Amino acid sequence: MDRSEEEAEIVMRGRNGRSCLIGTLCSLVMAFALFPCLSSSADPAVEKIQKAYQGIRDLKGSFVQKSHLKDLDRTDTFKGKFMIKLPAKMRWQYHGTDSQDTEVIIANDEIIIYQKKDKQAFRGKFDRDTYGQAPIALLGGFGNIEKEFDITNKDGRLLLKPKKPMGAVVSIEITPSGGNFPIGSLTITDRLSNRIDITLSDITLNTGMADAAFEFSLPMGVSMYELNGTR
Repeated sequence: MDRSEEEAEIVMRGRNGRSCLIGTLCSLVMAFALFPCLSSSADPAVEKIQKAYQGIRDLKGSFVQKSHLKDLDRTDTFKGKFMIKLPAKMRWQYHGTDSQDTEVIIANDEIIIYQKKDKQAFRGKFDRDTYGQAPIALLGGFGNIEKEFDITNKDGRLLLKPKKPMGAVVSIEITPSGGNFPIGSLTITDRLSNRIDITLSDITLNTGMADAAFEFSLPMGVSMYELNGTR
C-alpha cells in the first residue's frame, strides 16, 4: 500500500482505530429526503415527518456527534456545523481539536474530504456504499423510504433497516423533534456493533442557499488525492 492509499484509508476508517469521523455524519443527509416519498400506507409517525418535510429546499444547523467504539470501549465526541441543499448537495465542518478540523463537501455523486492540519484533500465517488463512511449524507435522501428500508415504530422512534446493503450500516434509528425540523437525532449502528449518535440543533430552513456554497477550491499548498489511491 503506497502513501496515498494509506492516507485514504486513514480518512475513511479513522486514525488509531477510531471510527470514521467523516462517516458519522453522512447518515443525516438521507433522512431529509426519504420521507417525502412515502405512500399513504406508511406508519403515522412517518407520515407526520413526511408532512413536515414538504416544502423544505435547504437547511443548516449544528450537530454533536458521539462515536461509540465497541472494540476499543471508547466514546469520541465531535461538534460542527452543516448545510444541505436538497436533493444532493451538502457541506459540513467538524470543529475542535486539530484532528477534528475536517471539512466534507458532497455535490451530487462526488465527495471531497479536506483535512486542514495535514494540508491534504481526498476526492472520490459518492454512492450507496459510501453512506456507511459518511453518514450525515443520509439526510439528503436517495429514494423511497419504504423501498429502501424495513421500518419499525419503537415507542415513537423509527427504526430503519436497509433492505439492500448500504456500506457498513445495519440500522438507523430516528428520534423525532417538536421543533421546526422534524428530526431531532439519529443513531447509526454498523455491522461491528459500533454506534454513532448525532444530535441536531439550531436548524434553519429555506435560506436560499446558492450552488456556489457547495463548491470546493483547493487551497495553495494542499495536495489532492483520489480515494482509489491515485494522485
